[in-house]
Amino acid sequence: MKNRIKELRAQYNLTQQDLANEVGVRRETIVFLELGKYNPSLKLAFL
Repeated sequence: MKNRIKELRAQYNLTQQDLANEVGVRRETIVFLELGKYNPSLKLAFL
């Protein structure tokens, strides 16, 4: 599955920290998700 987090974050004008706050994770988690270096739990994947 293609990772579109960075694209969607830019579309909604959100920083990594903004998105992390919205979904309840650390900013570092967003960084790793965008880089494809983290496999999210199903709960996080569907947020």
